[in-house]
Amino acid sequence: MPANRAADKPAAAPASRPAGAPAGARVVEVPPMANPARLRRRHWGIMLSFVLCVLLPSVLAAYYMAAIAVDQYESRVGFSVRAEESQSALDVLGGLAGISSASSSDTDILYEFIRSREMVDRVNARMDLRAAFTRPGFDPVFALKADSTIEELVDYWPRMVRVHYEGGTGLIEVRAFAFTPAEAHRLAQLVFDESNAKINALSAVARDDATRYAREELDKAIARLIEARQTLTAFRIRTQIVDPQADIAGQMGLLNTLQGQLAEALIEQDLLMQTAREGDPRLDQIQRRIGVIEDRIGIERQKLGVGSPSASEAGDPSEGYAEVVGQFEKLQVEMKFAETAYLSALGAYDAAQAEAQRTSRYLTAYLEPTMPESPTAPKRLLLSVLVAGFAVVGWFIMVLIYYSFRDRR
Repeated sequence: MPANRAADKPAAAPASRPAGAPAGARVVEVPPMANPARLRRRHWGIMLSFVLCVLLPSVLAAYYMAAIAVDQYESRVGFSVRAEESQSALDVLGGLAGISSASSSDTDILYEFIRSREMVDRVNARMDLRAAFTRPGFDPVFALKADSTIEELVDYWPRMVRVHYEGGTGLIEVRAFAFTPAEAHRLAQLVFDESNAKINALSAVARDDATRYAREELDKAIARLIEARQTLTAFRIRTQIVDPQADIAGQMGLLNTLQGQLAEALIEQDLLMQTAREGDPRLDQIQRRIGVIEDRIGIERQKLGVGSPSASEAGDPSEGYAEVVGQFEKLQVEMKFAETAYLSALGAYDAAQAEAQRTSRYLTAYLEPTMPESPTAPKRLLLSVLVAGFAVVGWFIMVLIYYSFRDRR
């Protein structure tokens, strides 16, 4: 029965075989996977966005670079901060070589100084930066606007003065850009000059810091020595004695002489008393001489023990030679101590000054400011390609975002 039902069905029309197909091969027709592509409104929108977001910016950028952007000239200068330590006498005898090295801290300071507003102010005081940076007639992208403020000038400064710093070697290279070769060269030279002045100022500050304490101690020692000498001079003027020791020695010599004369007079008196009669005038004369000598000895001893003539005339009879000598010795001790302190402070100051002079900082240029002959900026082809590349990438991202939202619906 099944065979009969199969026989009752009408026979299917044989499918056409492709040319070259073997006889008896079965051919199956497969329907297409998708309908034929047709341009829709979204496709026209994507092409329009490509024109607006890619082609138009690229053409405008290329035109601006070719027709509007003004040539910029580049001048380079390279330098480094060096700290030179000179040899001392012991180092020379020992055969130790002096060391010349870069000071990293000073180099870091100088790197920040070149990029700071202080550098802009200093250079602007010697060169009209606004006139130099606004020289193009119309270049809103690469030139500074004419009515710019100092803050805008400081913001614009890194675009025209680019600092390249290698921390390992301490080398700094400055690339100065301007719209004329002469201005680019002058700008680089001014940056180098101001950097050199800054390093000299730092060296002066370092030397002052190294010698300030020693100088203060020396000033105190000088003031103390002056005060001690003035006090000793006032004492000599008041007592009218230059050296009490020498004055006492003179007084003692006078007393010794008077003592000798008294002894001679007493001996002469004894001899006359043995040979002369009573009432002999020679005996009266020798006795008067002995009395005068004794009175003089008493007066001189009174000077040594009670007061000096100058002190008595000054109205201070209680000031004797002992007190005068004590005051003089005290003043001498103070003056000797002041002299010793002064010599010690002077030696310390000379040593500190010599040590400060041994270490000096200076700016050495390994590349003098160059004079440009041809413009090096702006990079017209590179900037045009970059604008086109970023435009393509941005447009592609926007298209992907559009289709991602469309597929989610």
